[in-house]
Amino acid sequence: MSDHGSIIYLEGIVVDYDGFKALNNLNFIVNYNELRVVIGPNGAGKTTLLDVICGKTRPVAGRVIFGKDQELIGKREDEIVKLGIGRKFQAPSIYANLTVWENLDLSLKRPSKGVFSTLLGTSTAEEREKIADTLVTIGLGDYAGMRAGSLSHGQKQWLEIGMVILQDPSLLLVDEPVAGMTDKETEQTGRLLQSLAEKHAIVVIEHDMEFVRQIARIVTVLHEGTVICEGTVEKVQSDDRVREIYLGRQKVAPG
Repeated sequence: MSDHGSIIYLEGIVVDYDGFKALNNLNFIVNYNELRVVIGPNGAGKTTLLDVICGKTRPVAGRVIFGKDQELIGKREDEIVKLGIGRKFQAPSIYANLTVWENLDLSLKRPSKGVFSTLLGTSTAEEREKIADTLVTIGLGDYAGMRAGSLSHGQKQWLEIGMVILQDPSLLLVDEPVAGMTDKETEQTGRLLQSLAEKHAIVVIEHDMEFVRQIARIVTVLHEGTVICEGTVEKVQSDDRVREIYLGRQKVAPG
């Protein structure tokens, strides 16, 4: 795949829930190897945007083009995953009773491999190397044999990011990755996402403006289901409409 042009292109997307337009004529483009951050107040349509891309929600109008010319609307969620779109939800969904290594082994992209063959340790040398490399990438190299349920909140999030990466997505969708993390974990998560952007396009939805400042190259601001501003953090923060809608509220919010 070329590094030029867009990896995902949404045009004129409308998602209508009984007259409430969760997305309202939304246009959104992300390029290959781009780290994009999407912000906006609650109800702006941020999670719905991800739901549309990964096939969970079907819009009533518009189109979603992935890669060169793949129309995603009408495809099932599992078909979209196979095309190369991975999603990390806000709450980590890991197998708490399995080890960190077993969690990663289970998520490897491979034909018809089930839990039993994973637990019997039938991975190839190449697969084991891939898992070991991923452990280093996500900062859990020393935790391979630990039960996943014993990890800290931040470590669980990194494990799940590792599990999604092992599916080889060219586009990674990440929903509020640093919610509930310590400052140190937040900083490490930022570094992790920045390093992953060298090989994957990444869309991050985030509320934590400190974190947005740490990682963002381009920020998209959603409000009432449509894009109202896009640009650098500086451009977005100085936009009067954004300040009124979002950042102004942020300042008076507790914490």
